[in-house]
Amino acid sequence: MLSIARWLMRGTPQAAGAAALTGVIPWLFWFSAAVAALVTLRRGLGPATPTILAAALPAGWWWTQGDPIPLASVLLVTLMAVVLRARMRWSETLIAGALVGAAMIQLGIFVPPEGAGPLLDQLRASSPDIDSMLSDLADQGVATEALAALLIGGVTALIVLLTSIACLALARGWQAGLYNPGGFRREFHALRLAPKELAVLVALAVIGTLLSLPALSMLVWVPLLVAGVALTHGVVGHRGMNGLWLVAFYVLLVTTWPMILIVLLLALIDTFADFRTRLARSD
Repeated sequence: MLSIARWLMRGTPQAAGAAALTGVIPWLFWFSAAVAALVTLRRGLGPATPTILAAALPAGWWWTQGDPIPLASVLLVTLMAVVLRARMRWSETLIAGALVGAAMIQLGIFVPPEGAGPLLDQLRASSPDIDSMLSDLADQGVATEALAALLIGGVTALIVLLTSIACLALARGWQAGLYNPGGFRREFHALRLAPKELAVLVALAVIGTLLSLPALSMLVWVPLLVAGVALTHGVVGHRGMNGLWLVAFYVLLVTTWPMILIVLLLALIDTFADFRTRLARSD
């Protein structure tokens, strides 16, 4: 794909055209977002504006068709690319992405215009057990429609945030391949949350709880998860281990929820222990 990235960076017409075309094709919005991120990372927000608009226009059309994910992904990955270009720190970029994702949940932009009521009606009609569970929650004073809207927004925002991170990583990999070979690998392997950044995430979760802003607590763990993934890549790369270890790691991460907890815990400990520096010293 590096040859495609090289062609995209020949000029704005190539990048904007590719972003617009892939944005129209279903399930290729991620490529459109990655193109916008690549141009933003390399040239900055101003010169990248035509490419960003070319990616946003078809994504906006998908929004009118009831799918907000493409446009939200394009906007979020662009913002994260701007932060990464300015700050040169993945940890700060991830925190910024999580904050914007939480704002999207809180604003309810992922909830259908008609609300969550019709979806609950469909669920009630499809299963007596679900109908009984929802009735029990309602009897306990739980606002089931508000809860459903929060869950819809949370799950959708998580998909958007993870997609945006993946698109940004792809764009950063293209940029490194074209202009700084091996740079993205070194950068990602070194990703670790600093103690003050971890404190920010904890503070956001506490504030969300105290102020009844559950959206803040729903995504603050994502930067820590990505740091744990980077830690795994860093250790495997430092030790020169077979790439199948990473394949097995991702299979377990996707299929078993305890693996997610283990990765989060390792990333938390790594914030203070810095395993990769210790490994380098031991060699």
